[in-house]
Amino acid sequence: MTILVEHFVSDSRVDEKKVIEERDDELVLDGGFVVPKSKETDAFDAPDMNFLGHSFRDYENGESERQQGVEEFYRMQHIHQTYDFVKKMRKEYGKLNKMEMSIWECCELLNNVVDESDPDLDEPQIQHLLQTAEAIRRDYPDEDWLHLTALIHDLGKVLLLPEFGGLPQWAVVGDTFPVGCNFDSANIHHKYFKGNPDINNPKYNTKNGVYSEGCGLDNVLMSWGHDDYMYLVAKENGTTLPHAGLFIIRYHSFYPLHKAGAYTHLMNDEDRDDLKWLHVFNKYDLYSKSKVLVDVEQVKPYYISLINKYFPAKLKW
Repeated sequence: MTILVEHFVSDSRVDEKKVIEERDDELVLDGGFVVPKSKETDAFDAPDMNFLGHSFRDYENGESERQQGVEEFYRMQHIHQTYDFVKKMRKEYGKLNKMEMSIWECCELLNNVVDESDPDLDEPQIQHLLQTAEAIRRDYPDEDWLHLTALIHDLGKVLLLPEFGGLPQWAVVGDTFPVGCNFDSANIHHKYFKGNPDINNPKYNTKNGVYSEGCGLDNVLMSWGHDDYMYLVAKENGTTLPHAGLFIIRYHSFYPLHKAGAYTHLMNDEDRDDLKWLHVFNKYDLYSKSKVLVDVEQVKPYYISLINKYFPAKLKW
């Protein structure tokens, strides 16, 4: 699929919240971001390939240096993400004593971050946040909580920055998975779990491990990273986002669940309800990644209004 890059020209006569231009096969939102449009439904149409010309989430094409770096990332992640490591990180970062700042200030901080685990993206993270949010906003205009969830879902990647401890990439990004139970074969590059000490611990290497069937994902420890950190930040700072929003934030990288259907034995009824929204979100999170940039200043007022609605002015991080 070919995506045409358009240079957006601001026009004060056009309401910020409305689509400013439509064509037969694409549509341009108020931030200048081109959204592929389905010919059948007039909704978001997931493209077949990323901007590099590869299939999305292609972890088997090892020809490029970038792909090899992604595989090395997962080798390190699978070895070091243990049950004890996750408990240690949750205890340390659960203190929320690194910084005080607003949600938008954190969005701007994220300009300094590039996710090395992602084979589909090499733009600053704030562009991915806005591309995802704008695409969802177009198709779900009345679900403003979902727009904001899309904007903030990756803010936990600030853990990569020196101000937050400068954690290694394997402790911040990449697919997530439960610890304290068997590592399901649905996990990307599963072979590298052989180096994880938990795999030889009978307490952790069974299907349920330290959990019970149907216990609910809120009671399951996930591999540590930006998902769980942002979930803790939002929850402990008293966000009024619905539970589905928090579910999306904490589990949006849990691809073994929402892509492969693994670990469903740990879910409860609330998880199954929230998973429906995560499936909606995931299409936009994955397929809206593009070289077409959003005009940040153009869309900023709308997202500031949502931040003020669902979060305090300053948060502890």
